[in-house]
Amino acid sequence: MSEILKTTLLGLFFGTFGTTLGGIIGVIIKKNSNKFLSFILSFASGLMMAVICFDLIPEALGISNLSNIVIGIILGIVGMIFCDLLVEKKFNNNKFSGNKNNLLKTGIVVSIGLAIHNFPEGLAIRVWI
Repeated sequence: MSEILKTTLLGLFFGTFGTTLGGIIGVIIKKNSNKFLSFILSFASGLMMAVICFDLIPEALGISNLSNIVIGIILGIVGMIFCDLLVEKKFNNNKFSGNKNNLLKTGIVVSIGLAIHNFPEGLAIRVWI
């Protein structure tokens, strides 16, 4: 089996494993409280911030210069603000309301961010191989 195929299959497994495991746990627990959902979203965002600060940025500094990294971070922030505004506009047009609306909106924005994130990550993995 070629090295690219091995890496692709391994990335596919680990990329979907966490989501599948989380979905299974979510179905088993069936705890629909706002506290639980807020905790899970906070945990996920804290985990991603740790990965960014302690793994991605130092590795990017070894590959490129600071100005490219800052431009990439700014583009990512602007992109997520744009996604947030689009989702907010969509939710204001619908009949959803209340605190669950904010948590659902946050979950949708995070999902969009993850989907967008996978494109450059796939490019980076291909360049790395």
